[in-house]
Amino acid sequence: MAIQFTSHEVKDYLKDKRKLKSFLVDLFTAEGQGLKSLHFVFCSDAYLLEINKQFLQHDTYTDIVTFEMGEDPAVTEGEIYISIERVLENAEKFKVSIAQEQHRVIFHGALHLCGFKDKSKKDAALMRSKEDEYLGKYFGGK
Repeated sequence: MAIQFTSHEVKDYLKDKRKLKSFLVDLFTAEGQGLKSLHFVFCSDAYLLEINKQFLQHDTYTDIVTFEMGEDPAVTEGEIYISIERVLENAEKFKVSIAQEQHRVIFHGALHLCGFKDKSKKDAALMRSKEDEYLGKYFGGK
């Protein structure tokens, strides 16, 4: 199983990648989802906008786009693109650290790959609850 983090023309704010990789494996296990490979790409708004337009036909800025690349729904092979500009802006907007906001988005993408949705109010509330749960475990060391 491989988890990778790369940056595309943006500063890499991520610390302790080894700990995060291990935590993500635990998250997938806890959610009952197999994990074969996961690639996070941290990028600019402009880069993510192009991905959003090209693959999802959405002409809007977003903080994250998640793709399941595998054929077996029980085993994730995913790519997650995250706009660092959105992370920085949202950290300031919500008065949280850059690390906390970046990890929230990372866990959000992972949870999507585990089958969680966020389009309805009920689904979005559950997604936020799961994000908070994993943020607490990650930063609280529980």
